[in-house]
Amino acid sequence: MQRLSVIGNVSRDQTRYPDGRGGDQLGGAALRVALAATRAGAHAAPVSVVGEDLDDLPQHPALSAVDWTALRITPGPSAAFVLHHDEQGRFLDLGAAYGVSRQLTDHALDHISRHRRDLYHVCCRRPLNVPAVLGILADLDIPFSVDFFLPSAPDLVTEAAPWLPRASWIFVNAHEYPLLESALDTHQLQGVVVTDGPHAVQLMRRGRPVAEVAPPATAPAEVVGAGDTLSGTYLAHLSRGDGLPAALEAAVVAASRHITAPPLTLHRN
Repeated sequence: MQRLSVIGNVSRDQTRYPDGRGGDQLGGAALRVALAATRAGAHAAPVSVVGEDLDDLPQHPALSAVDWTALRITPGPSAAFVLHHDEQGRFLDLGAAYGVSRQLTDHALDHISRHRRDLYHVCCRRPLNVPAVLGILADLDIPFSVDFFLPSAPDLVTEAAPWLPRASWIFVNAHEYPLLESALDTHQLQGVVVTDGPHAVQLMRRGRPVAEVAPPATAPAEVVGAGDTLSGTYLAHLSRGDGLPAALEAAVVAASRHITAPPLTLHRN
């Protein structure tokens, strides 16, 4: 099975809700996508840079199956984010301290040069230089998928637009999809998965809807990471040879379970 290399952050997160939910957890899109893909049977590795405060990630009891060979540990603080949501789980604002993840672009480009036979998923978030990474993947004709994060999506969708027609899959939410429509003709896009909170997830091919799956009704405890879980699970099922509807169904179920499960806590503080 081809390895899925997931380029993005692994971070220390704080989530906050008006009703008192939330708290400290281990996060970052690269971690959550890779973990979901691993749990769904894929071989997945976060391509990330962390500080010595997270140097024991490979020993974390919940993460032992993840491939950590693409993790760079370097002196300095890991990325840290504070994510504010309203009581319904809608994102409000973000506080960010990038720390050593500012080295991510150089690390990612080096990893790509040495592992050209991997599949790639790029978490298009700051501080990654998205054009540099997508440009080299496209130049080398390496298959890749992408996702975005609402606070930076208005800028990064535009920056990524020249390479998005080369992406096998693009994962966005209902607020980000109009940014795609503004940036380019969506009929150029091979595949787009559009999430919409508790509403049906749509699968688009060349700008046309071809499938949708409604998530089960849940009482979410923590919404952060649901989209990453969906992306990683979907990509894993496709890599196993599952058809699009089956892969989407499995991804929606995994994301629904994620939001009702306890968050991934730090192995140490």
